[in-house]
Amino acid sequence: MTTTHLPFLSIDPASRRVSLDGRNPDFYRDPNPVYAALHAHCPTFWWEEQKQWYFTGYDHVNGLLRDRRFGRQILHVATREELGMPEPQDHVRHFDAAEAWSLLELEPPEHTRLRTLVNRAFVSRTIERLTPEIAELCHRAIDRFEKDGRVELLAAFADILPVTMIARMIGIPDEMGPQLLEWSHAYVRMYMFGRTREDELAADRAAQEFSDYVRGVIAERRAEPRDDLLSHMVHTEHKGQLLTEDELISTTIVLLNAGHEATVHQIGNAVRTILENDADPAVLFADAKATERTVEECLRISAPVHIFQRYALEDVELDGIQFRRGDKVAMILAAANLDPKKFSEPLAFKPDRDEGANLSFGAGIHFCIGAPLARLELNIALPILFQRLPGLKIAKAPVVKDVYHFHGLEALDLTW
Repeated sequence: MTTTHLPFLSIDPASRRVSLDGRNPDFYRDPNPVYAALHAHCPTFWWEEQKQWYFTGYDHVNGLLRDRRFGRQILHVATREELGMPEPQDHVRHFDAAEAWSLLELEPPEHTRLRTLVNRAFVSRTIERLTPEIAELCHRAIDRFEKDGRVELLAAFADILPVTMIARMIGIPDEMGPQLLEWSHAYVRMYMFGRTREDELAADRAAQEFSDYVRGVIAERRAEPRDDLLSHMVHTEHKGQLLTEDELISTTIVLLNAGHEATVHQIGNAVRTILENDADPAVLFADAKATERTVEECLRISAPVHIFQRYALEDVELDGIQFRRGDKVAMILAAANLDPKKFSEPLAFKPDRDEGANLSFGAGIHFCIGAPLARLELNIALPILFQRLPGLKIAKAPVVKDVYHFHGLEALDLTW
């Protein structure tokens, strides 16, 4: 057994067994040193507490995301009985129903059909038209607190921009923003290690209320279409078929959740990264190219989404490990971004780095559909924030969320 200087981590390279307490605050506050230790000793490992294989190497993660022998679904190729999979639990039936047609959970042909319908709204040339609107939202948010000399950035800025933009695109009014955030925060706790029954019940309530709300908006758009994405989804046929109400609800919820949750985290993560590294905003955001590289380096070193999972759709061998059909495997996207075989000095913040793409938005058919929107929001919001608030400093230690799958902050107090 290899002991590390981290008391919550032990690694046995010979058996590729790792013991790691995923709920330890010292881990989720800064997981990067753990990822560095895994790369050094055991980049593919069996996580004892999670009872599952995990991959951290860049090439393995990138390959797995694209490997059609693995998928987000499994019940389209095997039954629960064949796999020994338990029956769904009644107390999360509303959550399961909301997830049933989620783009994140589907495989072709259903995934292809649903993604084709919404993809047009998220292509770069369409998204770029939102530049003035995004900039205006950023300035308006800063106007409210600029004179105070102090702000909690998540609530006053990071939460507002992404949720407002994705809601407007879909056709949800701005005033629903706080409620959407509340539903989303309860919803994503389903992905927390060691979640409790209370977490599950809260997520199920959020899914039920969220679904009921979306169902009402769908009815309005059926009766009176508007120039928004939801109207497009309601009224556009794909090969002669309209989306069912269940498909519309799942798709709308996943777009709203995925369309803001990760970007909120990334705004906070990026500002924290820049300030903790004493980087000069005048250099980081000197021009469009410098800004783009700064954003990509922030995405690489402080990714908002850490874990993505897949089922083996057939018996398959990978990195010397034999997987049976139905086995779950996990990829740690944030760790792949720190692979020293891909990135030089991977734990160093180097905003002029040009060593290839990070995997923060995934890859393959489930590559984040909202990546162009998220990148545009970051490329606009970060320069505006640092230009409007010169001398930004962290006022007290950032509060990190304990939902490990999503790495982000509960609070980031700043002064200037």
